[in-house]
Amino acid sequence: MYNPNSTVISVTNLNHFFGSGQLRKQVLFDINLNIQAGEIIIMTGPSGSGKTTLLTLVGGLRSAQSGSLQILGEELCGASAKQLTAARKSHGYIFQAHNLHGSLTAIQNVRMGLEVHRGIPVKEMMQRSQAMLELVGLGDRANYYPDNLSGGQKQRVAIARALVNQPKIVLADEPTAALDKKSGRDVVELMQKLAKEQGCTILLVTHDNRILDIADRIIYMEDGNLVSDGVDALAAVH
Repeated sequence: MYNPNSTVISVTNLNHFFGSGQLRKQVLFDINLNIQAGEIIIMTGPSGSGKTTLLTLVGGLRSAQSGSLQILGEELCGASAKQLTAARKSHGYIFQAHNLHGSLTAIQNVRMGLEVHRGIPVKEMMQRSQAMLELVGLGDRANYYPDNLSGGQKQRVAIARALVNQPKIVLADEPTAALDKKSGRDVVELMQKLAKEQGCTILLVTHDNRILDIADRIIYMEDGNLVSDGVDALAAVH
């Protein structure tokens, strides 16, 4: 049974490969990592170091192959497509490209975050979506389409969509990469504030050294290896 005061992400001796036969290439090597409920973890390191691969495995976007990967007490190594789909319902995702639907308004985009949960009345979905937009400072932009929003505003809509169903884990892949310094800072501080209020765990991949200070812990990856975890990782980054 999942305990909200316990480890929410537990990775043990995790290896991962792309391709098969002679083209098989190992991309993650013996990863060991534990993340507690409510922690904000930043994962950094050079391009191609395995950060996004690890993030997608934690998120149930692809199946773990070797070792152990437990998310909220569920083992995802060797999980079926059905098990992965069920696991993803506990997560919120924020990507570098905000991935908003251009034909939907801001509030309709946020509501998409509730569509995976059956049985919520439409009226309640809209109320929760509007409340979430207000929390991210876009209550007056609910009926705007993405084309009429700035980059920072689009990313805030994406955050609202990721958090509207109150996920236990938020996974963010380069959420500030397309933003200027101030917008990027606003976005991560907003994520930090909302995560603390909702008690969710954040695992964030970034190359942006300007936002490292929001982390409870920093993980540094290189060549598919988790090189350092914690205070020492700051030295590796700098």
